[in-house]
Amino acid sequence: MSERDGASGRGSGQAGPSGTRAAVERWSAGPLALLHRRRSALLVAVLVLLVAGMLAPGPAGAGCLVVLLALLGWLSYLSWPALAVRDRLLRLGGMALLVAVAVERALT
Repeated sequence: MSERDGASGRGSGQAGPSGTRAAVERWSAGPLALLHRRRSALLVAVLVLLVAGMLAPGPAGAGCLVVLLALLGWLSYLSWPALAVRDRLLRLGGMALLVAVAVERALT
């Protein structure tokens, strides 16, 4: 087992992340460190985007929901390997609901 595998918590027999995943994880390290230091900022951002998306009319509301969807999609992508099937389905369902509401907002 390499030092990298031991440091990342992966057991023997499990490969490290693929090239794309490793690149996303490297790129995400800075923003995630910032979010870790300011944990309440993520909650505030999610709530502001959700409320603005639900209250703002038309494309403005849809835009807020799309930004929220991108944020949640990014965090889901990063946590995906550690999630159980049930948790993956819940995240996909929540994001599908956001897509449906964003489309509805964009068309009104």
